[in-house]
This record gives sequence, structure tokens and C-alpha cells, in this order.
Amino acid sequence: MYYEIYLFDAPYHLDRPFDYFSESDIPVGSIVRVPFGKANRLRSGVVTKRKDTPEDSSQEHKKIHTVLDGSYALDTEQLGICQFLKEHTLSTFGEAARTVLPPGALSELPNIRYRKRYTLCLSKEAAAALLTVTGRQGIRSEGQREIIRYLMDIGSADGELVKALPGVNSQHISALVAKGIISTDEEEEIRNPYAEYAKERDTSQIVLSPAQSAAYAKIEELYLDSSPRAALLYGVTGSGKTKVIMKAIDRALSDGKTVIMLVPEISLTPQTVNLFCRRYGERVAVIHSSLSKGERLDAYRRIKRGDVDLVIGTRSAIFAPIASLGLIVIDEEHEHTYKSESSPKYHARDVAAYRAGRSSALMLLASATPSLESFYKAKEGVYTLVPLRERYGGVKLPTAVIVDMREELRLGNLTPISDRLHKSLTEVYERENQAILFLNRRGYSSEVSCKACGEVITCPRCSVSLTYHTGRGGGKMLCHLCGYSEPVAKTCPSCGADKLSFLGFGTQKLEDELGKYLPDMRVMRMDADTTSGKLAYDRMLEDFRAGEADILLGTQMVAKGHDFPKVTLVGVALADTSLYVSDFRAAERTFSLLTQVIGRAGRRGEEGVAVIQTYAPKSEVIRLACLQDYDKFYEGEIALRRELSYPPFCDMVQLTLSSEDEGELLRDSKALSDLLISKLEGEYSKYPFVVFGPFEAQVYKLNERYRMRTVIKCRLSKDTRKLFGELLCEYATKREVTLSVDLNPLTV
Repeated sequence: MYYEIYLFDAPYHLDRPFDYFSESDIPVGSIVRVPFGKANRLRSGVVTKRKDTPEDSSQEHKKIHTVLDGSYALDTEQLGICQFLKEHTLSTFGEAARTVLPPGALSELPNIRYRKRYTLCLSKEAAAALLTVTGRQGIRSEGQREIIRYLMDIGSADGELVKALPGVNSQHISALVAKGIISTDEEEEIRNPYAEYAKERDTSQIVLSPAQSAAYAKIEELYLDSSPRAALLYGVTGSGKTKVIMKAIDRALSDGKTVIMLVPEISLTPQTVNLFCRRYGERVAVIHSSLSKGERLDAYRRIKRGDVDLVIGTRSAIFAPIASLGLIVIDEEHEHTYKSESSPKYHARDVAAYRAGRSSALMLLASATPSLESFYKAKEGVYTLVPLRERYGGVKLPTAVIVDMREELRLGNLTPISDRLHKSLTEVYERENQAILFLNRRGYSSEVSCKACGEVITCPRCSVSLTYHTGRGGGKMLCHLCGYSEPVAKTCPSCGADKLSFLGFGTQKLEDELGKYLPDMRVMRMDADTTSGKLAYDRMLEDFRAGEADILLGTQMVAKGHDFPKVTLVGVALADTSLYVSDFRAAERTFSLLTQVIGRAGRRGEEGVAVIQTYAPKSEVIRLACLQDYDKFYEGEIALRRELSYPPFCDMVQLTLSSEDEGELLRDSKALSDLLISKLEGEYSKYPFVVFGPFEAQVYKLNERYRMRTVIKCRLSKDTRKLFGELLCEYATKREVTLSVDLNPLTV
């Protein structure tokens, strides 16, 4: 029998199935090892088709060497997802398969952990009688007797519990096994750090408000339709979207269907997982990148075996091998983290739409600030718009105050804490409430420069300034892109002067300033520097919710999705940091981020206040975010997008050339531009294209590689994707220069 096999590590221009043979029957989807090339090196691949005759009968075909662990074989739907990713993101089939499979699945080493279990082989009466026997016929060892007494009550026990008995060691266990008094076997150990969450069950009824009930009724109607559907649950912050989502999940599970629920960031999973595990018990699996390889493998096996009804996780959870799919929820659907920046460069929303179509399931998007593309589809009737326009329980939206930081400077306040924010924080402390402070910069100072020559100390690997971080031994200067670090300079590396100044501020400096001016308030800083440990997000959020701090200070991870009952104040230190970057989505991102962080305040009855500090107080984007007026923002932004032909009125494609040799990069950028133009004027002339570039990437040098970009406006189709696939093939064999293609990238 012959088999078509895609290799996992094939370059783009060789990404096609190769024929191999085997005398034994191998299921389609199996992961195999095959000899490849003149040297017959063993390579991993996936079987995608079986057939009686090979494509080319004149060639001698090689034999499949090994079939790997069958528990990771891809099913029909997973193979379809791989083909979808290959065609729609221009990845290789192998890259797609690696993404669908959990890390470690391709290892030939066993990755299942087992635990020993000991069982008493005697009846309780016989064991009791044995303990009364004296002399050589009896059990004289007190350790052995302790084991027998323990197992008499429960019959069987985990090996670690038996070993932990007082006075017991491994020799006592071995002796009882040798005598046939106890037996030993092994059971698979499931590594699940969230297992404890499921022990305290929540069986309460979900009570919906009239507005929530109306929203749920519409979602239920779509769910009951036999054809694939998509809905956008659009509700203001604090409107109770989660309750509506849980009600929809209840309905799907009661029908014997399964559910995938995506959350945008790891920092949102503790709150979400705790809530859902308490409600749905042990049949919940969690998938995100902070889990260990073993934990992710065990979650994957549980899902594959059918032990799971609900999968919760970040972007990669959309690939969960769950059967009978009835509902896919994408919470905070506007978030950029749903788009992968490494190949395959997929958007989880697109994969969800594909899976919902294949399973006739409902795709439910939810957000207070939907992406313009999704809201446009809802307005055009592609998605069904399900609005929730009032906060749950009649709670009012926070009152937002814009503080002009230019005026603070004129009044002599050089700190990052305005007078208004200082007073508001003091009031929070006096009322025994809590506050969230948001600053989208970590570190202490954003740059170090020389007062003598004006030189800014930059990363030697990247064309960005180093950020000063405090710490032991005087701190360090760190590159936030590549991770390069060096000790804090005492003199300027350019002119040698000892006149270095530290400019700008990040979360570390803001934490210091809070300690100076509000010494009684306890501050918890939450950023990439303080949450590097496993489950660190979970612990910090739980501690803050338990009242262990008065102020939660952090970057984007504190701004979205959280529900803290005692938070009545939100402060934004620099509201305009993301507003003026060279990206057509800058206004959308700024509006969304401000709206989300403002919405964290006043969610349990007490009136919330948001203090928005900015150097651009007249910005319409900031003003509308303070008013929580998404509809007005959408009207203005979609008109601008339509006028300038930006998404959703076109697709964007970004071609990036990179090389360690700057001269080689510039020459190939010109050659790529000429090749692209010749194709657009030739066989692709009937398709509308607008080409910009080539030009330097926003960060020209990144981790020792220089980068040039070309941006194209077009309409993506099978034919236009073929053009970009041809360009990838053209550059696949070049060693000096690498070409990557990103369809509808995050930033342009």
C-alpha cells in the first residue's frame, strides 16, 4: 500500500506530498518517520492519503520507517484545518500540523506520566486475621502492618500516600508485594494545574436581566438553526456578557454538544477558568502557552479521548481536537493576541469560522469594543448583531476625567502622578476601596541619553533604545525586543562624558513615585517582569481580589476583562502613547484599550471614576473613549477607512525581506519590487493592486537582521494568494535573504 506524506520540516518550495510504501496498514493522519533525501535521513511527516498505486510508478519508492504514538494521529477535521492553514496563510503543511499538535507530540520518547497504585489482595477479614497472627507466620514489621491497616479501610491507594505513612519505606512495600499481600499497578497521572478549581462546584441558577434575556434568546435562536451561524455579542463594559455566554454554553452542553471558549491573554484565564471549572467540573480542559509541555499533552489527550466537554484557552485552543462541536466563543474578540505573528500567521477568528462551518456550529464573538472588521460584518448582516447596551443591575458607567499633563508641567508637577489622580487615590484609600493604574510601558526609564552629545544608548542588535530597569547591583539596560541586556552605563559610549540622563518612565518608576507620595497604599505591580513564574498571573490576581493590595499597577494585562468588586478608580498614566504610531489601526487600538480599562471601575454599585492623563486632551479618540461611545467612534473611523480604502474595504499584505547583510537586503528589495511589478503588469493585471514600498520596517534592525517591507492593498482570493506563494517559492532557496508574507497583518 502506498501513502502520501507531508514532511514537517519541508521548505515552502518543496511543500508537497511524497509517496512512500508500507506492507502494514497505516491509518490516515498517523505521524511517521521516513527516510528522505540522498542520505536517507529520517524525517517526521504526517500521512494524508492512502492509495493503491503511487503518483509516479517509474520511481523506486522508499519504505515508511516508523509509526509514532497513535494517540497523536490527526483526525479528518485536523487534517482539514492543516490544509486550510496552508492555503489561507501560505504556511507549509508541516508548520500547520505542528501548530495543530501539542508541543512534544512528535517526540519518540514516552511522554505519559504514570503513578503507582497499591491494592490489598486480601479481604478485610483475612487482613485483620493476619494481623493477629504472631511468630514467624505473622507480620512482625510495624511498617508492613501500618500499610495493611491503611489499605483495610480503603482497599486501594495512591503509591505516594502509602509511602507517606508513618514508619513506612519502600522495603516494606516490596516485601508485601513479594508475599502477595498487596498488588501494584500503574495508572496514568493527569497533569492539570486547574484540577483544584473543579472541587468547589457552583450549581446556582444563572439569573439574567431583561436585556440579557433578550440577548440570550437571539443567541439561542441562532444556535438552534441547523446551519453554521456567527453572532457578535456587543455589550458595554459591565453589561454581563459572561452570564449570557454561560447560559449559551449551558444550552450547548445540555444538548450533548461541546464548546471551545477563547480568551485573549493568559492573564484572563485564572478568573475565567475558576468561574467555569466551578460550574462545569472536571470536564473542562485548559490550554495556554504558560502550561508545561506535559500539562498541555495531558490536556490534549483528555480532549482527544472525549473526557472533555468545554475547552478554555488562548489562541491555540481553537485547534483542540474536540468532537461534536456546537459552540465556539471568542471573548474580547477585538484583541490583537488572536493573530499569530509566526508561521502559520493565522487569526483564531478565521479558524473558528472554518470549524463552525464544518460542524454547523455557532461562532459567538463578544466585545465591548469589537474590531471594526467584525462590527462592519455585523452591520452588513454577515454576523448577527446582539446588543447589550446597559450595565448589569443598573450600575452606571464610570465618570471619566481628562487631565491635561501639559498644565501639570506648567504648574511645576514633574511627576507622572497628576494632582487629580493623587486626590482620587487618597479618596480610594480612605473609603477602603481599590484602584487600577494602567501604564503601557514597563521598566523604570524608557531611554538613557547623553546631555553632552545627545546620543541615545541603543541595543547593538536592534535599532531601538535600551530601557533602564532597576534591580540588584544597580539595575540594567534591557532591549524589550530581543532581550539583550547590559549593566547601566556610567559614561556615554559615544563621547565618554559622565552626563547621562534617564528619560521617560515605566511601571517601575511609577511604583516608586506611588511609594513616595502615597506611602500608606500597598502597590502590586503586574507586568512581564513580575509575572515570569508559572501561574504568577493567577496568584497576583487572586491576591488583589482578596484585598492584599490597594493599587494594581501594570501594563495591558491589568486593563481588560477583569472584574474586581472593590475597584472604584482607574487611572491611565499616559493615554496617548499608542495614538500616534504609524499604523492605520492606532486610533482603534487606543480607543479599545482606554474603553476597556475605564470599564474596570465601579462594577458593583459604587460609582466608578476614571482619571485619564494625556498630553493630547483634545483628541477625539480619547474623548469618545471616556464617553464609552463606541458607535460614534465607529461611524467616524469606518468613514475614514472607506475613504482611504483600508480594511474592511480591502485586504492588506505585508512582504518582509530580512538579512544580516544590509547591502544584500537593499539589492534584493529592489529585485523583489521589480519581480512583483512585472507579475502585476503581466498575468495578474486583471486584479486591482496598490503597492507601497519597499521601505524600512518600523524597527529597521531586529536581532541582528535588517528588514525592508512592501505593503500591498488588494482583495485576497485563491488567485491572489497564488501570486504571493510564487514570490515565496522564488526566495525559498536564497540563503542571504529571507522573505515572509503576512496576510492582513497586525500592524502596517
